[in-house]
Amino acid sequence: MRFLILSDIHANVDAFDAVLAAAPRHTWDRALVLGDLVGYGAEPNAVIERVLALEPLAVIRGNHDKAACGLGDASDFNHVARLAAVWTADALTPENRMYLERLPAGPRSIDDGVEICHGAPFDEDYYVFDLGDASRALDTASRPVCLFGHTHLPVVYRRDAGGDAGLVPNVDTDGVQLPLTADARYMINPGSVGQPRDGDPRAAFAIYDGDLRVITLRRVEYPVRAAQKRIFDAGLPPNLAHRLAVGR
Repeated sequence: MRFLILSDIHANVDAFDAVLAAAPRHTWDRALVLGDLVGYGAEPNAVIERVLALEPLAVIRGNHDKAACGLGDASDFNHVARLAAVWTADALTPENRMYLERLPAGPRSIDDGVEICHGAPFDEDYYVFDLGDASRALDTASRPVCLFGHTHLPVVYRRDAGGDAGLVPNVDTDGVQLPLTADARYMINPGSVGQPRDGDPRAAFAIYDGDLRVITLRRVEYPVRAAQKRIFDAGLPPNLAHRLAVGR
């Protein structure tokens, strides 16, 4: 089974469309969405509709999804994120609000080899930022490969007989392929589709071939100015547009 792995789309339909164009349907079998479909960006309804059209195998909620549909109060968000959450709540159609309300929390087991979560297996809102966080997550993961998001930073953490280690992949135009060995366990973040935070403004995604045990991490250019214009036109905080150009 080949999985298209999407995380942290954040209502950025321009980035999402670029990812879907770069990952045509014949290159994967089922989609996995790791949360935060909405928040920050100006097209929450369009993004949700595109996710639904993929008929994904699994979608789990993120903290911005919860805030936008009223399951969370955004009390731990910064000022700009709270403003975006309020705007998103007003912009959502009733049907899409209900869709977000019904999204399950992670972790969720996909098969014997893969599980997904938004933050960490032990807490859906926890940020796995470093090797210490990853080690704790690996302690609680139920499958050899755990796919996660939330930090918007592409990274691969590995545990084998030699201990725990982390790798920040250098993803070129064609992507980077990483074989996963049978004697190791992994925490893998594909990066963010719509809100990269690693200094690379390109949209990030991944494809995991469970039969070959190979994950391909990809980046793709998208029309950042179009996404920025949508944010300006919506009256969202301008900083949300400016940061897209620098991937921060």
